[in-house]
Amino acid sequence: MHSCGQCAKCVSCLHGMSYHLNTHADTYKCTECGRCCQGGQALAVDERIHSGVTPFECSVCGKRFIRTGGLVKHGRIHSRDKPCICHMCDKAFSHSGHLNRHMRVHTGDKPYKCQMCDKAFSQSGNLNIHMRVHTGDKPNKCHMCDKAFSQPGHVNRHMRVHTGDKPNKCHMCDKAFSQPGHVNRHMRVHTGDKPIQVFTA
Repeated sequence: MHSCGQCAKCVSCLHGMSYHLNTHADTYKCTECGRCCQGGQALAVDERIHSGVTPFECSVCGKRFIRTGGLVKHGRIHSRDKPCICHMCDKAFSHSGHLNRHMRVHTGDKPYKCQMCDKAFSQSGNLNIHMRVHTGDKPNKCHMCDKAFSQPGHVNRHMRVHTGDKPNKCHMCDKAFSQPGHVNRHMRVHTGDKPIQVFTA
């Protein structure tokens, strides 16, 4: 590894370091924002961002892009091209980032940790939803009454109060319930289970 003497950047080859060093020099400096780019191609992209020029056009839908990479990624929407294959279950993804996120299903990795309790999550979105437990935020509102919930699933479950839907059925009789917990509690009728013990002196 080769370390930059001006910042903490490390690269694996001298050729890559020479590109990186341009970011500390004025060789490829953007006249609009003053940013020092790695090379001529990076500078051209930076200038397109400021000018709004999008030279790369999708031949299918006409959408335009600043970079060729953006056009290639977009093209997979039309071709259904999914070159990133999971070696553990053969699921396919259009982007490597999606595959990396999926791999946590197999590895059990949960890099997104809550700073307020010991819970951890495999995806940042799940952590954001969990944080509502601590903040009290309830953005999911019922459009039929004034109740609000922290998670979309909770408002969907609540809607059964209004619709009368009872999807949780007892497999031993014909009773049905709106909530899974209710059917679990009902099962004690059949099993004879009495989890709450009353002791008398």
